[in-house]
Amino acid sequence: MKPDNSNINIILNVKICWLFVELMKIYGVAMRKEIIFFIMLLHVALIVSAYSQSESDTLLGQAIPDYYTHSGFLMASPGVYNEGLLGFTNPANSSFLNAFDSRFHWTTEGTKAGTFDDWGLFLGAPNIGFGVLHNNYGDLKITDYRLSLGFGGDMYASGIGYSWSTSNNDNANREKSWSSGMIFRPMKCLSLGLTGQWSIESGERQGIAEIGIRPLGNPRITLFGDMAMQKKTKFSDALWSAGAVFEIVPGINLSGRYFENESFTTGLTIDFGKNAISSQLHFDNDQKHSYTSYSIRGGGYRRSVFPELVDKNRRYLKMNMKGRIGYLNYRFFDRGKIRLIEILQNIKAAADDPRIAAIALNLSSMRVAPEHGWEIREALREAKFKGKTVVIFIDRISLTGYHLASVADKIVLDPQGLIEITGYTLGKTYLKGTLAKLGLGFDEWRFFKYKSAAEILSRDSMSDADREQYQDYTDDLYETARDDIVQSRSMTTDMFDLLVDEKAIFLPRTALESDLVDTLARWSDIGKIINEMTSKKLRSIRSDELLANALPPENWGAVPEVAVVYGLGECAMDSGIRARWLERVFLGLADAGSIKAVVFRVDSPGGDALASDLVAEALKKCAAKKPVIISQGQVAGSGGYWISMYGDKILAGPTTITGSIGVIGGWIYDIEFSEKLGMTSDHVKRGKHADLGFGVRIPILNIRVPARNLDDEERAMIEVFFKEMYGEFVGKVAEGRNLTEERVREIGEGHFYSGLDGKDNGLIDEIGGLQMAIEIARKQAGIESDQEITIREIPRYKGMFKSPDLMPFAKTEVDDEPVYRYIKMLNEARGGALPMLPPGTYPSAD
Repeated sequence: MKPDNSNINIILNVKICWLFVELMKIYGVAMRKEIIFFIMLLHVALIVSAYSQSESDTLLGQAIPDYYTHSGFLMASPGVYNEGLLGFTNPANSSFLNAFDSRFHWTTEGTKAGTFDDWGLFLGAPNIGFGVLHNNYGDLKITDYRLSLGFGGDMYASGIGYSWSTSNNDNANREKSWSSGMIFRPMKCLSLGLTGQWSIESGERQGIAEIGIRPLGNPRITLFGDMAMQKKTKFSDALWSAGAVFEIVPGINLSGRYFENESFTTGLTIDFGKNAISSQLHFDNDQKHSYTSYSIRGGGYRRSVFPELVDKNRRYLKMNMKGRIGYLNYRFFDRGKIRLIEILQNIKAAADDPRIAAIALNLSSMRVAPEHGWEIREALREAKFKGKTVVIFIDRISLTGYHLASVADKIVLDPQGLIEITGYTLGKTYLKGTLAKLGLGFDEWRFFKYKSAAEILSRDSMSDADREQYQDYTDDLYETARDDIVQSRSMTTDMFDLLVDEKAIFLPRTALESDLVDTLARWSDIGKIINEMTSKKLRSIRSDELLANALPPENWGAVPEVAVVYGLGECAMDSGIRARWLERVFLGLADAGSIKAVVFRVDSPGGDALASDLVAEALKKCAAKKPVIISQGQVAGSGGYWISMYGDKILAGPTTITGSIGVIGGWIYDIEFSEKLGMTSDHVKRGKHADLGFGVRIPILNIRVPARNLDDEERAMIEVFFKEMYGEFVGKVAEGRNLTEERVREIGEGHFYSGLDGKDNGLIDEIGGLQMAIEIARKQAGIESDQEITIREIPRYKGMFKSPDLMPFAKTEVDDEPVYRYIKMLNEARGGALPMLPPGTYPSAD
């Protein structure tokens, strides 16, 4: 007998799977094809070794059961249809599962209907599977168990499995074994699979190869074939099967399978969405019916015509909007934020789901920025256009929240609720007097009319220029909400202005009489209200049950990806947008083959020019190779506009703050501060200006207070530096937006604009939100509107968990305070120019 090399093969195969996962992490999509080819070659080598090394004959109770007698429940090759047996046959199958799934199969005793012979129970969830298969061989009964793990994505998956068995005859137990599998789907019409099984206790081996072909590139017709080899089998003597699966309509499939010994099977599967039944007739090599197998399935959704027929317009989606609506949260222990992209995608999924008749939103305790609220409102408006009824519940709400709620077909106010529509106010807190009391001076380096970020430290009230731009923006903010509300609620602008100016606060009865709401009720009554509106008894559904969220990909192969990259917070190298990291992201995406387009979501007030330009140049290189669409959130001004300007298109909401092309700076210095605190400093220097910025350092806050202000020579140098940087900023905007430098200077000078005004002066291209940006990116990438896509968010999470939530005694909010962050950035800039908006002066979540 040949030496037992099974353990060597097992270790090698496990390392292959590990290597695949690690390389995908390190090199990403850019190396994907090379990795797949390498893994395939190694798998082929292992399977070939399996064909050549086995020696013993196959009998009942054999060390490793042969493939065809052990997978009789399969209607087709495991890698091409219905996830096989959830990893029991090919362990790579579990990688393609997107939800828990279960199958129970059984066979009849011969052709006797209603009898029960062999059976199998198979359970699967994403990346893991477990199966039990019980076979009766007369007096001998063997039960096989297999645990499998799958790894990979839409195009390539690999997996490993471990098997053991029990029987009523200890001498007939199968040997414990490892298995390895892979499935490769390089395109919509082709699937390749390999599976190998190695005994831990002897030299037994088995290998299976399979192929699937979809001539139409979809599940309508699937042709397949497979081959299994055990022992020193000649290729010409190998066992094989071939057949086809026909999708009559989604959810109803006919199958046929022919074996090399001239036996064959025919099968029918009827899938109802979350559940399915199937039956398969088995004919022997004399073409006589020998037995029948049946199965029932329950678990994840599958494509089916039945939910659309039976459940059409019988469901409604409930969405709880409690919390702050933002972009990212922590992976664990973070329930306080609702993600904007998930809200938009769920509303779109509900609008496209034929089962959904209505969408109900609970806005209680919602905190949302005006621009984000507008995007959600637009998504709901699109859902109404597609025939969905929208019902929104409110209890205590201000104008921003009411603007969102006004899109509803019916607004429901809690009987103890309150509506407060006092209008909008924007302002700042000025610290000039505070600095004076602390013994600190501030020198504002302002050379551009509207660049007002330093006013909070240099003044005690708004400058005329700052008041002008803030009033213009506040008017647009108010009028956007008012125009949408009066259109939805069928009132005039004069009526709305009167409600705001003369009443402002509305108790439930007054709100009902003023036609601001349609009925008074509690959220617990929302189902009853929807049933009355639709004259149907609708059942609620969770967002993860919507078809777009629940169905697995329809087609084989890699699904085209659109990357949504977030640039959030101040423009800084290692905080906020994290410019060093973001540069690497864009350069990587430029060469990522699976990423067909990029959407860059910017919500940033600006900050460091170096950080801004680092990201802008990387984005420019990415845009040279694939579509890059910019989606501006609540604020994308100054440095936030700098990182936006090289996109193919820039989209913004009507109330986005955009523009603010200019730079600002300033100098906080010590007058009596150190003396009041009893602090002193001393130094030596070489260089005329070397002591500029030196002074006492404040403990804990880690901020140094310069001992002196700039002299006239130094300030003249700063002015030249700032104006040169402004000229560079202007030139880059002119290049990115295809404008003349003269035009950019006309709309520059640090002036910020609403999205509406930004569109009029050429700073942005269209009024639209994140969802529209994704659709434009899809179109510019040449992806058909009915083609499935995957959204890859970068980053997906802020981090693993928010430590202060786990250690409340250590919680501090100083680092999140906008004014503190601004002062610290000024201090760290050491005289540098900052393309930045004033801190904390733009609209935030209510």
